[in-house]
Amino acid sequence: HLGERDCSVQRRHQKVLEEAPCPVMTEELRARIGEAAVQAARSVDYVGAGTVEFLLDDSGEYFFLEMNTRLQVEHPVTEMVTGLDLVALQISVAQGQALGLTQNDVSLCGNAIEARLYAENPGQDFLPATGRVEYLSFPETSRVDSGIESGSDVSPFYDPMIAKIIASGPDRETARRRLVQALNDTVLFGVPTNRQFLIDALNADEFISGEAT
Repeated sequence: HLGERDCSVQRRHQKVLEEAPCPVMTEELRARIGEAAVQAARSVDYVGAGTVEFLLDDSGEYFFLEMNTRLQVEHPVTEMVTGLDLVALQISVAQGQALGLTQNDVSLCGNAIEARLYAENPGQDFLPATGRVEYLSFPETSRVDSGIESGSDVSPFYDPMIAKIIASGPDRETARRRLVQALNDTVLFGVPTNRQFLIDALNADEFISGEAT
């Protein structure tokens, strides 16, 4: 297993901010949850990249929620803290090659946080937006995964996510500040977005303190 991601900040069961590692995780709990995830995959002879989701309560008890038999949108934060290319590993395993890693080869370094930039209007109950992206500019200081550029059309037929913006740092606060700056430096004209909403969420005291549930 490659450690955990915290996806507590959601809206209508849709993840908004994702981070690695989880701010309340301990080494002992990570080992237990990680082993539970590995055993779940082994029990069904699962091969390939996958994500096992758990709910964690105040007492440290964890409960199986579901398994997603694929890479998830937020996989870049895991890549940032492990230094591993999950897409390349997934393809390699699918071709029948050995993973080439043991659990002892996996280590977590620093923190990473991802924000999902959507074409939607937070002022109108987050109504998805459509239209032409007249101008789009992302900062070069952070990782950006996007399939949209200036001149692209946001249609009603697909998910309205414009990009994933990911920032990392040696600690959580540095990663958080860098992500806020990256969002502030993101420029988009043509369709409304949730950019300011993401900045506000990252600056909320509850998120800063790592206490969002």
